[in-house]
Amino acid sequence: MRIVIAGGHGQIALTLTGRLAARGETVVSLIRNPDHAEDVRAQGGQPVLRDLERASVDEIAGAIAGADAVVFAAGAGPGSGAARKLTLDRDGAIKLIDAAVVVDAPRYVMISGVGVENPPDGDDVFSVYLRAKAQADAALQASDLGWTIVRPGRLTDGPATGCVALSLEPFRGEIARADVAAVLDALLHEPGSVGLILYLNGGEDTIEQALAGTLAGRGGSDR
Repeated sequence: MRIVIAGGHGQIALTLTGRLAARGETVVSLIRNPDHAEDVRAQGGQPVLRDLERASVDEIAGAIAGADAVVFAAGAGPGSGAARKLTLDRDGAIKLIDAAVVVDAPRYVMISGVGVENPPDGDDVFSVYLRAKAQADAALQASDLGWTIVRPGRLTDGPATGCVALSLEPFRGEIARADVAAVLDALLHEPGSVGLILYLNGGEDTIEQALAGTLAGRGGSDR
């Protein structure tokens, strides 16, 4: 597979890159800072400079041509203001959706977050962030792409445990970024996850068990 990861220098993205590259997958990592290229290469990825906030849809499409799957792992980060929540977390994700349609990429996996299902109306940065992510998720759901949206709880920097909890319904908790990467890896290779919004936290089941149980219950979900 040829997999494009937007926000390729993030911790989840770098871990995912290493996992995919170790199995022989081709990973193209979209980054906006050229200083991050070596970190991507060290994990086996191919860095491509493309700033989602500034690039046009056609420019992004040129960078992701031939992709079998696209992963949106970009984010403005906790230190950014409300404006960048809109220009990157919302608009950047939507540009990548439009570019994926242009190049006919069959798969799009979005990293979202718990709380996006019912974003507040406030003007504080976190409220704006949740609304921005909700709008991006809605745009993906409205597309014809084979989409999956992953909404993890609070992210930690702990080591991977290999054990998670997945649900079609919102629930709160925390999860190591390394475990999120492992779940994304599994979802990219699981066509049964297309069309699902999955809530994710640390748990007691292996990823395989958690995913199998969730997919078995999808018949009753509201997608």
